[in-house]
Amino acid sequence: MKQIMNLSPYKIAIFIALLLSFTAAMAQKPMNNIYQSDAYTLSKDRVTQGAFQAIALSPAALHSNYQSPVNLDISPNLSFKFSINGKDNEMASGKNHEVSILAVNGRFETPVIRFGQQLKQPLSKGVFLKPDTKFTIKLDMREVLAAFASKGFYTTYDGTKIYKADFKGVFVAGSISPLIWDFDNLGNHKELELKDTDGDGIYTVTLEMNKAQEKKTTASSWKLSKDISAFPQYKSAVPIMDALYNLGLEEMENAIEPDSTFRTGKEWAGVWTRDISYSIILSMATLQPKVAQNSLLRKVKNNRVIQDTGTGGSWPVSSDRMIWAVAAWEVYKNTGDQAWLTKAYAIIKNSVEDDLKNVYDPQTGMVRGESSFLDWRDQTYPKWMQSADIYASENLGTNAVHYQTNKVLAEMAVLLKDKQAAEKYAGIADQLKEGINKHLWMPEKGYYGQYLYGRQFKLLSPRSEALGEALTVLFDIADAGQQKSIVAKTPVTKFGIPCIYPQIPNIPPYHNNAVWPFVQAYWSLAAAKAGNAEALIQSMSAIYRPAALFLTNKENFVATSGDFAGTQVNSSNMLWSLAGNISLVYKVLFGMDMQADGLVFKPFIPEVLQGERTLTNFKYRKAVLDIKLNGYGNQIKSITLDGQPLPQAMIPAHLKGKHQIDIVLADHKPEQGKVANAADYFSVAAPSLKKTNMLISWEKVEGAETYQVIRNGKEIAKTQELNYTAKESGEYQLIAVDQNKVGSFASEPVLITETKEIQTVAMETVAAKSTLPYQGYTTNGFIEISKTKNKKITLQVNIVEAGTYAIDFRYANGNGPTNTENKCAIRTFNVDGQFAGTFVFPQRGKEEWSDWGFSNVNAVKLAKGTHEFQLSLENWNENMNGEINQAMLDYLRLMRIN
Repeated sequence: MKQIMNLSPYKIAIFIALLLSFTAAMAQKPMNNIYQSDAYTLSKDRVTQGAFQAIALSPAALHSNYQSPVNLDISPNLSFKFSINGKDNEMASGKNHEVSILAVNGRFETPVIRFGQQLKQPLSKGVFLKPDTKFTIKLDMREVLAAFASKGFYTTYDGTKIYKADFKGVFVAGSISPLIWDFDNLGNHKELELKDTDGDGIYTVTLEMNKAQEKKTTASSWKLSKDISAFPQYKSAVPIMDALYNLGLEEMENAIEPDSTFRTGKEWAGVWTRDISYSIILSMATLQPKVAQNSLLRKVKNNRVIQDTGTGGSWPVSSDRMIWAVAAWEVYKNTGDQAWLTKAYAIIKNSVEDDLKNVYDPQTGMVRGESSFLDWRDQTYPKWMQSADIYASENLGTNAVHYQTNKVLAEMAVLLKDKQAAEKYAGIADQLKEGINKHLWMPEKGYYGQYLYGRQFKLLSPRSEALGEALTVLFDIADAGQQKSIVAKTPVTKFGIPCIYPQIPNIPPYHNNAVWPFVQAYWSLAAAKAGNAEALIQSMSAIYRPAALFLTNKENFVATSGDFAGTQVNSSNMLWSLAGNISLVYKVLFGMDMQADGLVFKPFIPEVLQGERTLTNFKYRKAVLDIKLNGYGNQIKSITLDGQPLPQAMIPAHLKGKHQIDIVLADHKPEQGKVANAADYFSVAAPSLKKTNMLISWEKVEGAETYQVIRNGKEIAKTQELNYTAKESGEYQLIAVDQNKVGSFASEPVLITETKEIQTVAMETVAAKSTLPYQGYTTNGFIEISKTKNKKITLQVNIVEAGTYAIDFRYANGNGPTNTENKCAIRTFNVDGQFAGTFVFPQRGKEEWSDWGFSNVNAVKLAKGTHEFQLSLENWNENMNGEINQAMLDYLRLMRIN
């Protein structure tokens, strides 16, 4: 007993709950278990996770005793760093201040910390952060302020200049709430801003840590309170699944706004392009076709799809808006609405035509742009990557979306008798498919890589990306053999499939180290399509577990703990999560495959779920279907429509009235599927390189055993040293590799080249110099490009030696922050009158016009002699803002790369 009393309050609560639940757990028969692992068990009427249980009391009632541990056993050990203007600019990535918050009389105060100088105090073991601790942080900014006064700017650890005119404030980021590690959003958290109230250069902030009133709990019970009789009624011998289906229907009703559009989540108002689109594809086109149409049309401007979120000013840095097309097609397949088909076709076609000019890469056959839905820069990209670098990356999920978009467009064109367009877009789809399989498939791993990334020379990130992997299966980008391999070999952790694997170190859970139920739903559909029963039941369980324990369809949860608390942002009643929950019934168990000319049944019932199930009052176009399904497996023994055999298991699109469908499965056991169960794993941090002439050096990366030296995208050496002498010019990167041969992200490229290989053209020599009062430019000034100024710029460039040249611009764009708004500047680039690519100039910080960086790179083959370059604003360069398409250009740079 004495030992028990020494435990933390949380562990005592766990101990008592374990005693109370022991008898019930022992009485539960193994045969009722649907899925069981070391982490949790899904049974026919409950979910059990340690001391926590959720029980289905009826199809309309659930009870859960789940309580998040996030605020109970909090360690007092805090990692944190300071941030000027909400950017990670105090110290190198992974280098943080460290203190142990051991309160005295409810308070703890740091010593005065000099900006850029690490504070590292001893950390504590076996103690917990006391509730309601007042935590005061003191920061010495006098060196920064003195630099502002004497030079007009402060130079950060990596050489970046922050100008006095751009100084907006200093914030603190960190590992314990209310601190966050999300630098891009620090500016929205005024409570994390330090202030110098007496003007002595010492900035302070006092935070309340571990607020007792912030205990993270969800409701203890759910009882159906809405009339859902107008929707398909599902019944089976598995009460927990029946109840969660009904919970999903009720939350769907909650998600419909008075204007008949979808609300994204309880905490997320409004319509968001990708959220509604992925939700509509999963099940909302079936259940709410009119609301789906209204919501999709809300995301249309100038007869084009809106990219409403994304890095660096939205589109084209983020380009996954085209999932809208797949959702629009799903609505048509469910309704057969010809007017909708015609309207959607025009919108999709206009949007694709703009994309063809701005995001398609003729070198790879793929499209550029940020990972689909993973739009939070350092959650899934290396810290060093700027918005322009992310635009230039070529991601698996985003390319899968564009492939399916062109397939949809081609099929729509066939229905609308536009033969030429059908051939064109089918050809583009084929090109994308070929590019994905050529550049992203990893035969040694048996699944696709995350994305191509880099600058002049691209590398493939070998991380898996769950949504993209699933989409390649569902869209048939992968062939049948690849589909089986993807489902069997993509790493899955104990609570589900994480967004990416392995995880990134020093990044808090959100997209990194997190499972998203809607992604898990697409993974379930992929597992069913690949015929992998083991992967399917595990994936379905990973959706039912959190929904049952939390009694709501949360947006995400931490991959390592399975807990809803601890991710950077979350929401209950999340549209795409509840849509994924419901889709398991329609698209997996009953196997409904909506097609342009009918509804095909391809049911998949894992053996452990065998038994009779019914789905009544299911509306398909002008028919109402009552469906009965018996047996298990994925082979149909018999299927009848009103007692008559149903050819090809297909309901024709013209069917009207009420009908009975009976399906009996053949009780066939699919080939034993495999699952790549993997432990939670974090790669080591990416190195940061310095160069001195031909010598490249770096600091030791914690956990790294060797380093791979990369030149021009190819590995040329392995070393255990902390430096490397380059033998020839080129673009160099470094990958740190741990003892398990798992690599980090590649470092930011460094360029080793002779001066003669780089040519620059000062932009103020070819167009009128701007009079705006911005700083940080080179030579004698800079020019402004906007919708009214310098819409077309022509310059002559003399090439001394023929070859391939990497061309970019040094620019500034202070029209918005790096993570929100929609003012990315875009221009078309022509060489000698021929289209040579698109340049994007993404936002770099709100009103930070003296923050300069480089655009994306366009590689062009140039013969010896004089060439005419032209930078112009064309109709297809219209961004999502429509009014502001502006940047400052310092100089054009050409680098000969071969």
